[in-house]
Amino acid sequence: MMDSNDLGSEAKRGFISQGWTRISQIYQGLLDKWTPHMKSRWAAAIILLLAFVLRIFLMQGWYIVTYALGIYHLNLFIAFLTPKIDPAMDLDGDDENGPALPTRASEEFRPFIRRLPEFKFWLSVIKSTLFAFCCTFIDAFNIPVFWPILVMYFITLFCITMKRQIRHMIKYRYLPFTHSKPKYKTVESTVSVN
Repeated sequence: MMDSNDLGSEAKRGFISQGWTRISQIYQGLLDKWTPHMKSRWAAAIILLLAFVLRIFLMQGWYIVTYALGIYHLNLFIAFLTPKIDPAMDLDGDDENGPALPTRASEEFRPFIRRLPEFKFWLSVIKSTLFAFCCTFIDAFNIPVFWPILVMYFITLFCITMKRQIRHMIKYRYLPFTHSKPKYKTVESTVSVN
């Protein structure tokens, strides 16, 4: 037989579950509304990053948080530039140098699919920047460091990582960016109207 306390706790769990489900639906709805607006999303992300940098500059602290955020964003950017199926790890290639993307019209077309899609890249940048922004309000994260060393180390790490990524792009002949969709000319019937 069920006790009245069990019914009350199940009702509480049901209420909490329904509330959490509703919050998840609202959150997903907001994300769905933002999805087609790429330029607006990235503008918001840049504004948020500038607000974070302004806070760091004015408060003169939290350099470790800034460094960690920079490393995380670099990691996201590298995943954004890398193909989902890494040609270096693909063992099915016929070429002795490994598989490559098609370079001729007679070869099979394989579109570039990112390891980290653009929307997830943007969402991760927003979430991580908000988290880092919140960390700047906690004094425990304000660890005193000599920040020029962190800046030099980040620049060195960025250069080495990007050099390796560019070599990978050249070796496997892929370009992760497309400027615009190809536009095909239509053949118009030439009918002279007299």
